[in-house]
Amino acid sequence: MAQAYMTETDNAGSGSEQDHGRFRRLVGDWSRPGIWRRGLVLAGCAVVLALIMLVHAQIPNSVGNLGSLTETFLPWLGIPVLLLLLLGLLRRSATALIALILPVAVWCDLFGGLITDKTGGGADLTLVTHNVNAENPDPADTARDVAASGADVIALEELTESARPVYAKALGGTYKYHAVEGTVGVWSKYPLSGTRSVDIKLGWTRAMRTVVTAPEGAVAVYAAHLPSVRVKVDSGFTASRRDQSANALGEAISDEPERRVVLLGDLNGTMNDRALHAVTSQMRSTQGAAGAGFGFSWPASFPMARIDQIMVKGVEPTTSWTLPDTGSDHLPVAAGIKLGE
Repeated sequence: MAQAYMTETDNAGSGSEQDHGRFRRLVGDWSRPGIWRRGLVLAGCAVVLALIMLVHAQIPNSVGNLGSLTETFLPWLGIPVLLLLLLGLLRRSATALIALILPVAVWCDLFGGLITDKTGGGADLTLVTHNVNAENPDPADTARDVAASGADVIALEELTESARPVYAKALGGTYKYHAVEGTVGVWSKYPLSGTRSVDIKLGWTRAMRTVVTAPEGAVAVYAAHLPSVRVKVDSGFTASRRDQSANALGEAISDEPERRVVLLGDLNGTMNDRALHAVTSQMRSTQGAAGAGFGFSWPASFPMARIDQIMVKGVEPTTSWTLPDTGSDHLPVAAGIKLGE
């Protein structure tokens, strides 16, 4: 028995020594001079990522609109940062891990504010915008889903001639007032006035303006659908028509006589995209001011970018969120605003 006891004790001591030995080897690996020489390529990649995010506005658009393409998916540069962190740990490279401080700091400066929950309450007006998809197989069901949000004002884009009466019928019971110009329309629980199309230099109507007179006051509502963009191997990010339309839309909003202005629509661009400067320079995104997270809206199956926007000036956003999938290729986005005095 004594011999057995001593054997078990010896085995326990041997296991402890093995664990201690592994720990010492691990510490030794991280304390050797080699940890500073390993991972230099990873460190270089980290610096390049930081520079891309830091000077994204200086990336030229002259070649394939590369700057706008980068800015469209800028938040996703956080993914390679995480990958570099994993590789740095596997390589046990102090140089790579220290270099990662740069892209992490820049990313947090750019997008850290979007992670926090800034939603509030007490909205005077609730808004929804939705690109319903011209090829939507069940527009009536999509209309019911959007109406279920309880919004006071709804803007719809990509309305086809055949689908317009379907949306009008499905929404008519809740929204007494509505107006359609070309392929965009606004449905409202409150009276509309001053409705007209807005020329965004396309040759057909994809933008409109109307005034919603709510109990707390009047607000000019713009509904717009800017031209689509494509990424092609031979020509890069084809966005010139969208950029031209954004400039025209920005000019129209700048000339708006109403103090309170809301823009609802599919802008086919993000708030980071410099090409939308004519609009973004004078309006705020409700998601950035009163949302939680990035609020990506496209594509609906796996949202990667927020190209559907609710933007405001002269009013205070209180909350912003995305609605569930309605069968379109976009998610609807919603926001609450206070009209103030």
